[in-house]
Amino acid sequence: MDRLQAMTAFVRVVETGSFTAAARRMHMGQPAVSKAIAQLEGQLGVQLLLRSSHGLTPTSAGQRYFERVARIIAEAEEADRAARDSTASLDGRLRVALPTTFGRIQIVPRLGAFLAAHPRLDVDIELDDRRVDLVTEGIDIAIRIGPMNDSAVIARRLAQGRRSLIATPQYLATAPLLDTPEDLPNHQAILYTRGGTLKPTFRRPDGTEMTIPLHARLHLSAAEGIRAATLAHLGLTIAADWMFQPELASGTVVRCLKDWDLTQVDLWALYPAGRLTSARARTFSDFVQRIVNAAPEQRPP
Repeated sequence: MDRLQAMTAFVRVVETGSFTAAARRMHMGQPAVSKAIAQLEGQLGVQLLLRSSHGLTPTSAGQRYFERVARIIAEAEEADRAARDSTASLDGRLRVALPTTFGRIQIVPRLGAFLAAHPRLDVDIELDDRRVDLVTEGIDIAIRIGPMNDSAVIARRLAQGRRSLIATPQYLATAPLLDTPEDLPNHQAILYTRGGTLKPTFRRPDGTEMTIPLHARLHLSAAEGIRAATLAHLGLTIAADWMFQPELASGTVVRCLKDWDLTQVDLWALYPAGRLTSARARTFSDFVQRIVNAAPEQRPP
């Protein structure tokens, strides 16, 4: 057995917890797998596995070795698939991290077309607003909204989206006058907990700019909370239009200060650094890009 096969055998043993299960996955005999691990340990001069009545577990050295070798094996398998047929339907498993609200509104309802196009592909989606560690959590691709300052990932900008000052008609009916950004200190804003004080800059087509701090009594840690509070008429918020697209279309919420623009927000696809980006991840990012670029602009008349 060559070095790559021995490394593959080690990865499969750690994944399955036994020589027998690893041999079954590799379609080879159990003695050959056991011999390959012994040879690998001899070449490295360290013990990789602890053998007990409860099964096989990696030693501390084995765990470090596994974390690196597993990536090498995954990249080798991805290279094999790409070489066989770059146009073939995807297979295997894709792990995706999506912001909760963006994923729920924009992506999950449209997943049927992606799954139908790749019937041999399994997709695991993590809906979470936190910034996940792609390598530690085994994520193939993460979609992120906002500024990009993470040097530990490979980032690809998929789109830019409009941001708006948004409120319900019911809130505006009882709130103070809102004709210019200078009126905003008289209003209740709904802001992200982790965002700190928000001082957005509003711009008019003639070049006029105003930077106005928003006053907020209510701070929430997730976009779902921002949506719920806004829809409950508790105040106004600044958000990407993607996050309120259904409500903007129905009139449940409206844009305020329509003659003023806010800086657009970036949508990114993130891939783990230091490894080959899989065809599965690239295809999914293309799928997301098509969705957001097809979303209605919804500018006021």
